[in-house]
Parts: sequence; structure tokens; C-alpha cells
Amino acid sequence: MANGVENLGKLERRVVVSLAKDAVRKDVETRLRTAAKKMRMPGFRPGKVPMKLVEQQYGPQYEAEAISDQVGRRFFELTRDENLQVAGQPRFEPAEAADDQIAFNATFEVYPEVKLGDVATAEIERTVTDIGDAEVDRTLDILRKQRVSFNENASTDEAAADGDRVTVDFLGKIDDVAFEGGTATDFVFTLGEGRMLPEFEAATKGLKLGEQREFELAFPEDYHGKEVAGKTAKFTVTLKKRETPSYPEIDTEFAKSLGIADGDIEKMRAEIRDNLGREAKRRTQAALKNQVMDALLGIAELDVPNALIEQDQERLVELARQDLEQRGVPNAKDAPIPAQMFKEQAERRVKLGLVLAELVKQKDLKAKPDQIRAEVEEFAKSYEDPKEVIRWYYSNPQRLSEMEAYVVENNVVEYVVGLAKVSDKQVPFEELAASANNA
Repeated sequence: MANGVENLGKLERRVVVSLAKDAVRKDVETRLRTAAKKMRMPGFRPGKVPMKLVEQQYGPQYEAEAISDQVGRRFFELTRDENLQVAGQPRFEPAEAADDQIAFNATFEVYPEVKLGDVATAEIERTVTDIGDAEVDRTLDILRKQRVSFNENASTDEAAADGDRVTVDFLGKIDDVAFEGGTATDFVFTLGEGRMLPEFEAATKGLKLGEQREFELAFPEDYHGKEVAGKTAKFTVTLKKRETPSYPEIDTEFAKSLGIADGDIEKMRAEIRDNLGREAKRRTQAALKNQVMDALLGIAELDVPNALIEQDQERLVELARQDLEQRGVPNAKDAPIPAQMFKEQAERRVKLGLVLAELVKQKDLKAKPDQIRAEVEEFAKSYEDPKEVIRWYYSNPQRLSEMEAYVVENNVVEYVVGLAKVSDKQVPFEELAASANNA
């Protein structure tokens, strides 16, 4: 069947897979006879089309299919007998063969040997975050601001300040010529939100009703409007309307608006504290997981199969296209996204997957059913109907397998943290949330 396994490098191998022409011909004849029974052709009754005509129409197709199927089976048998773990898809190319044979060179990669170093030498910094009254108060302040209402302020003595919603007219010129998008009437925005460029906000602050101010604005080089990017414009802005913010009191009605049926303020605070605690746990666990994964990559030795990297690159390209499509980008499915831009990410993912698989096997860190159930129940707590969320998970094997993979990663983290050199770093929740949002 083959002339042995040829070693082409660290992971690349090649074998010659041979097929008997007789066996291929018999396979093709069987396919043709099966097709002839169902074939319809003008001038012939169903199933009575002459075999010569059937062969003319389907012969080349069935020969290619027969060869492909037999090569695949033979290749599988060979690699199984040689105990080779094939990584990715093999590449088949025609090879020289005896007159009664058809031969192919099958080039492929094998899974590497993974050498795990001493976990005890790994150094890990664990983020610790406490949730206290200050964090609850800060969250309540954010929730109040989300429920802001504005009241028109007709005073001509008071100046526009952060938090005010203003209505302005503005006119912008570059080299004394108005440009597209540089002029607006009754334009509304809230000062301090960062929606406008800093120079525009600074010029608007301090204006009183009816006042006008001229200022220069330098557009950034990477500004989305390419025709003005990198240029400096002269603007005139006039304040036409000023509305001051009004925030709700933290009272019974406010608590009810957050879903506390009886309006109990202490219950509201306790629920916010619990939610923040769950969020802090999720984020600190994610940070710890990244630390552990980096540590494992640092102590592991292995060669990474290019075939697996290329497969993951293709998967990441497809995910990027789906993301563009969801964002409404035209022709996203045909977007020219180079796979090379994902090579580093794909290599890390594949390498990490191989390291984790080896560690899980060596240390028996597989997810147990009770662990999966506990994680599903914990996740469900943040929803209005936890039982429905649990049912949703257990009704779909794919969703449950994703949770299983999550639990396996947690088992790995727990194992590594139990042996590594771990130091704790206290981080305020606000900083933790900001770093996660900017990641």
C-alpha cells in the first residue's frame, strides 16, 4: 500500500499510497450500474439507458470519486497502522507507479510531542477586587445619570457647563471656504460627553445664551472625514439654547424602576452589590486565566503544525467577515481580509490548545457533570428566570459543550494556581472595569 513513512522535517511526513487499477475499475462499474438503474434519457425507458451512454456521461466523475474515496480509506488505514496522529488535511499529488497501479504522494503533518515544564516555576499576578459601599454608590450615580432629564434654562447670566445639553449653530471654514459637514443649524449635544472634538467643546463651554465665539480646530490626521483630516479650520459657534440636567433621587420610586418590587433601598443596594461582585469575579477570573495561559505557554516546548494554524486563520477570517456583515458593511462576505493578519493569533490559539489538551490528559482535569451544572446555575443567577436559562443550556449539546470547555479551563487555572508562585494585586473595581473595556 505504501513505501513507508518519509520524515520531511519536525512534523511533516510523506507516504506513497498506491491503488490497484482493477479495484478502481470495479468501484467505477458498481457506481455506473447504480446510476443506470435511475438514469432518465430521451428515447429510453427509465433504467434502460445503454451502459455506454451512462459511462460517457458519468464515467470521469465516478472515476475521480472512486479514486478519492479509496485514497482516503487507504491513507486512514496507513496512519492508523503506523499510529500517526494526522494534524489537518493531507495534500495528495500524483506519483510514479507500476502499470497496474495508481499512486499518490500524501504529504501531511503530525501532532507534536508536548513537553510541559515545571508549573511550580511559573509566576502569576492575581487581581483582587473588593466591592464596598463606594462601588455601590458609584454605580447608583451612573444609573441616575442614565435617567437624566433636561430642563430649558433661559437665563442669560449663566454660562454653559459640563452636563448641560446645548443647541448651537456653527460655521466652519478652511482657507475662508466653507466645507461639507462644517455647517449646522440647531445642532444638539451634551457638554462633557466627549462626542465633539476637544476644541469644539472648549469653545462652547462658558458661552451664554446668544453669545458667539470664534476658534480654530485642528482635525486629527486619522479623522473619519478624509477631506478635512490633518487640516485646521476656523469655526464660529453660537449658543441658541441651554438645558440643565436633572437627576432622579435615590428613593423608593428609583428602586422600583430598577426592579425592586417593594422599593426597598437596602434591597436595591444589596442587589447592586451582588451584581458587581459577579462582574468583578468574571473579570478577575478572565485576567487570571490569561495569566495562567501565558505561564503555560512559557514553560511548554512544542512545534506547532502549520496546517492547524492555517485552519484557524481561515476560521478567524470567516468570523471577521461575519462581524462585518452584522455591522451592516456592504459585500462583507467578499471582503478581502488577508489571513496573514491573524497568523500570530492563530498560532497562539493552536499552541495553547495543544498544551491544554496535554495538561488535561496528564492531570485528569476533565470537566465533571456536577462542575458543569454548578457553573450553569451560577451563570443563570444573573437572569430573571434562572430555571429557563438552565433548561436552555441543557437542551442543546453544543451550548453545554461550550460550558464544559469553560469548566475545563477553570480546572486548569485552579491546578496551575495551586502550584505556581502567585502574588495578589489589589485593583479598584473602577480600574478593573476600565481596563477590561479598553482591552
